[in-house]
Amino acid sequence: MSGEALMGEGQFGIDPNVINRLASEVKSLVDYGVEVGIVIGGGNIFRGAGLAEGGLNRTVGDHMGMLATVMNSLAMGDALEKAGQPCRVFSALKMTQVCDEYSSRNVIRQLQKKRVAILSAGTGNPYFTTDTAACLRAIEINADIIIKATKVDGVYSADPVKDPNAVFYKQLNYKQVLEQNLGVMDTTAIVLCQENQMPLKVCNIFKSGILMNLMRGDDVGTLVNNQ
Repeated sequence: MSGEALMGEGQFGIDPNVINRLASEVKSLVDYGVEVGIVIGGGNIFRGAGLAEGGLNRTVGDHMGMLATVMNSLAMGDALEKAGQPCRVFSALKMTQVCDEYSSRNVIRQLQKKRVAILSAGTGNPYFTTDTAACLRAIEINADIIIKATKVDGVYSADPVKDPNAVFYKQLNYKQVLEQNLGVMDTTAIVLCQENQMPLKVCNIFKSGILMNLMRGDDVGTLVNNQ
């Protein structure tokens, strides 16, 4: 889930109405019988890569970005608990006073107990994006699919906001994504998914009910796999 998804119509931070809606939708998934792990970006608070271009040390910037994802994860955890959905927040960085230290075994255990696992702080290492962290965690916990919840309906041949002639793709394979440089995720994330046979669904999180639609098998978003 992109950090920008939490902003709603704002330019910065977290919109309470948006995060409460998302928490309610996630709870519905768990009630439906789905085990849910969430990785949230930090772009609504801080972007390390952007400031690195302006001269900030990249490692420092990336660590600051990881902390932004922890802030978003704590907010999502609070929203889920208020919605009546038990959850646990894990961090790849050690900060045991505010969240649990990440381990795949503990995450799987929490999922089996019908708790949502929120996985923060990326991989715990600089130079890796939240996309890569999400793919890595999905592989580690043996997820069935990754859902990239973003602000567009799926994958296009170009940015649909800038190019009205952009073509929407209903399904792609990872080879096409890499060869056409479609920008679905960064290259490291895509290769991880490709090598580990991990399917990816890209959808518009701003559309209410989209997550449940996906779980029920509705034909929405873009599917990316090795087929």
